[in-house]
Amino acid sequence: MQDNEQVQQTQTSQANAGHTESQADIPVLPLRNIVFFPGQIMPLFVGRPSSVRLIEEAHQKQRSVLVLTQRDSSVDVPHSRDLYTKGTVVRVVKIYTMPDGSKSVVVQGQYRAEFLRMTSEEPYLVGEIQLLEERIPSVDDVEVAALVSNIRTQLKKLEQLLPESNPEQLNLIMNTHEMETFAFLVAAMLNIPVPEKQDLLETMDLKEFLNKLVVQLSKIIQRQELSQKIQAEVQDSINKAQREYFLREQLRAIKKELGEEKDQLEVDEMRKKLDEIEMPDEIRAVAEKELNRLSVMSPAAAEYGVTRNYLDWLLEMPWQVRTEDSLDISRVKEQLDRDHYGLETVKNRILEFLAVRKLKNDMRGPILCFVGPPGVGKTSLGRSIAEAMGRKYVRFSLGGVRDEAEIRGHRRTYIGALPGRIIQSIKKAGSSNPVLVLDEIDKVGMDFRGDPTSALLEVLDPEQNVHFSDHYLEVPFDLSNVLFIATANSLDTLQPALRDRMEIIEIPSYILDEKVHIARRHLLPKQLAEHGLTEKQLVIGDDVIRGVIDRYTREAGVRNLERKLADLCRGAARRIAEETVKKVTIREAVLPDYITSRKFYPEVAERICSPGIATGLAWTPVGGDILFIEATKMKGKGRLTITGQVRDVMKESVQAAMSYISANAKQLGVPEDFRDTLDIHVHVPAGAVPKDGPSAGVTMLTALTSLLTDRIVRNDLGMTGEITLRGQVLPIGGVKEKVLAAHRAGLKSVLLPKRNEDDLKEIPDSVSREITFHLVERMDEVLAIALQEKRRNRKSTKKSIESRKENS
Repeated sequence: MQDNEQVQQTQTSQANAGHTESQADIPVLPLRNIVFFPGQIMPLFVGRPSSVRLIEEAHQKQRSVLVLTQRDSSVDVPHSRDLYTKGTVVRVVKIYTMPDGSKSVVVQGQYRAEFLRMTSEEPYLVGEIQLLEERIPSVDDVEVAALVSNIRTQLKKLEQLLPESNPEQLNLIMNTHEMETFAFLVAAMLNIPVPEKQDLLETMDLKEFLNKLVVQLSKIIQRQELSQKIQAEVQDSINKAQREYFLREQLRAIKKELGEEKDQLEVDEMRKKLDEIEMPDEIRAVAEKELNRLSVMSPAAAEYGVTRNYLDWLLEMPWQVRTEDSLDISRVKEQLDRDHYGLETVKNRILEFLAVRKLKNDMRGPILCFVGPPGVGKTSLGRSIAEAMGRKYVRFSLGGVRDEAEIRGHRRTYIGALPGRIIQSIKKAGSSNPVLVLDEIDKVGMDFRGDPTSALLEVLDPEQNVHFSDHYLEVPFDLSNVLFIATANSLDTLQPALRDRMEIIEIPSYILDEKVHIARRHLLPKQLAEHGLTEKQLVIGDDVIRGVIDRYTREAGVRNLERKLADLCRGAARRIAEETVKKVTIREAVLPDYITSRKFYPEVAERICSPGIATGLAWTPVGGDILFIEATKMKGKGRLTITGQVRDVMKESVQAAMSYISANAKQLGVPEDFRDTLDIHVHVPAGAVPKDGPSAGVTMLTALTSLLTDRIVRNDLGMTGEITLRGQVLPIGGVKEKVLAAHRAGLKSVLLPKRNEDDLKEIPDSVSREITFHLVERMDEVLAIALQEKRRNRKSTKKSIESRKENS
């Protein structure tokens, strides 16, 4: 095959350059079933070891190669007697190595030559050649011009007859004006037997060469015309399946004349349903078109079932079916307060939306995203909103969804195709304006089947989802009236574009008082009913619920709390069923009899009993938590070890703290040569949990300073903040979650960066009243607050711990 026209136009000059090469000892390359012509450029696949070596050496030494065609293609090791004596001298242009070790070489034909005698057979054939003298007629020869014109006409006709023809190759040949090159290119493209092609190669008179080309082209055209004629005759014959189809249509017409139109009953029912339902005009036009196709289609046809299912979806979709919104703001507020305790921010946002909807009825539905730890009521809040507004409620989980077709649906061409989950949910709701909860939107995955998150970009955009098109329906559906509510535990895995389309509403973890109210109003009545108990049979006080929360279920939500309350109900049900008692009153002291495996202890004061330990505050996707930083020292040469599955950012905080202490050792009362005489080990417990982030910098520096100055850190203080080498305390995020974690752990003081003062407005008043906040800007302020003046005596510390255990 020719690479491009420019190469073809320069072939003559390259061939002339080849004439100056010595004609003795030229390598000979045997080919099977291929006759090569001058000017031709094409790839050859070389597999024989001798041929591979010949090609590599010829390319390396820039030598020409004589290409000869084998007389018998079945001969594996050909000798001179197995080859035609006339061939083409070629130039090696490029070599490619194939995966199986063979070579693919691109060669360009230069001129024709005759093989005279063999001079060597190892490692490959080498022989002496003689250039063939070509007889080229005059440019003004009328017969040659007529032959060329005839060949061009035949090529055009052949292009129409051969559907597999290469139009680029034919176009290249048509645009070649040099007669000899034109003839060689036409001969190279002909699909004729090797002997006939070799005969063309050995024809040195150009006029005779052109005459043979005309004959060969005429034969090819006649064979192709005859083949197409036979194919047309076969196509015109009606096969058995076609006859059955026509007979079936005639039978259908006969039944219609006799009034037996049973096959039309199903179509008539669909047509009646189409006339009754309300839908947009463009959708109705599509449905009528498909219904008309179905009416003339045989039930045995392959597309009958596909069209039938498609029409079912079109006719069952609630195109213009809507529920009326309940816009009584006070009644909606009452419903939300009855179903959920707290969550004032979320409730206020819903009430604001309804208020605007009441004043302006054409407002498009917002895209709300509830973000918070597990068990705080994100999913159940969607059901409460639907009930309060009087809308249909539908939910589907996006957790683990990896196929883009789950959102947009499959094409109807696939077997078993269905619309996407969005359209399925709308149909299930039976309304075009339901409350649709997209649960666990942060758990969406991505693989070779597409990115479902990208498919959600159109769904969750009020400006685009007016004309949402499902791949199965292929008609627009208006999603602007749907109230979408997404839930997520974390926003880190969401695409920025998707996050921008949603209004983020953060739902914080519950405080202790909120959990007690939720347990009393919702969880306990539910568990009593599920276990066949009444409030008179089982009495649980608020102090017991607080004990369960404090000792067994320190969590952001209330799921584990509900499980522990179920344990209490089961224990009481057993005692009542055994007829030992008629009423069970559970007190805090007997909780271990009902719930085993106490998990949490008031350990903060116990943990901070020696220098080098500080309590930090951390944010996690499931709420805030406290974080202990431990440091110890030993004699050494200044090596710093950090353990506890601490990642890079937190490691950098340790290094920044060490640098700050070294730079200010004299002011802090730390030996100035401690980095040369001591090895320091920093450990963050809970080593199985990865930890990262700069907000532990304050805690790291406090623990290290406590270790090196032999001063104990206050055991009722939790701290958070990022540090700099200059000793500044920078702001951090997740203040509310961290303060609530400190409150759950029983800490009485929290140290925060000064720039986070505005974040304290989000802290509930009941928590703010029990915690003292220290707002700092520099590390010297932190150390002044966190470190005690003198190290406690270990014995007195142990006694105080034992006394606290007895009191608890």
